[in-house]
Amino acid sequence: MNNEDDTLNRISMALIGLDIDGTIAGVNVALEEGIPSQTIIKEGLSVGLDVIGEKFAEGEFFLSELIFAGHIVKEAMVIVEPYLEAGTQGSAGKVVMATVEGDLHDIGKNIAATMLKSAGFEVIDLGVDVSAEEIAKVAGEVDADIVALSALLSVVEPYVVKTIETLKLTRGDLTKVLLGGRASEAGMAERVRADGYANDAWDGIAKAKELMASLKSENTVTT
Repeated sequence: MNNEDDTLNRISMALIGLDIDGTIAGVNVALEEGIPSQTIIKEGLSVGLDVIGEKFAEGEFFLSELIFAGHIVKEAMVIVEPYLEAGTQGSAGKVVMATVEGDLHDIGKNIAATMLKSAGFEVIDLGVDVSAEEIAKVAGEVDADIVALSALLSVVEPYVVKTIETLKLTRGDLTKVLLGGRASEAGMAERVRADGYANDAWDGIAKAKELMASLKSENTVTT
């Protein structure tokens, strides 16, 4: 294991151990060593988050640990975010993000929002436990290209369905729906008729770009 791998491993292990001081110290060391900010997120923080998600799914971690892990990641992202190479704000498209009604988790959503901003998307983050009506209302007000929905708990699938149905009624084909979060998977995306599914924040950028290309293609055909 080289120095970079060791530093990134320290970050992920500190996060898994819910050690906020160790995580923050590891992030600062990584930046001092010149490790790219996206690498710190992808191979340090996100690796730790994956393990925490697995522990939560297996009942080894509980909601309190999950919430505290989210707090640690927020603190770490405050340090890392200024080092991200940002694209031209809003040039890539407009995205409304929200964790669906009944779900209070925002760890992955916050990372995805940061990465989308760095890729040039304008992001309107509505937070957690957001109703279908509110999401559709804001999507219409800002003329969103994409609505990105996050779901950590599988029990909220009915709310995902309701949100997408509401969006289709109010926005039609003007807005694409991108689904993400631990409870989400390709099968759910098909069941709820989402336009796309993202495995993680990096896949989210790629899928968002694909959906923007699809929107532009559809607009070209109709004009």
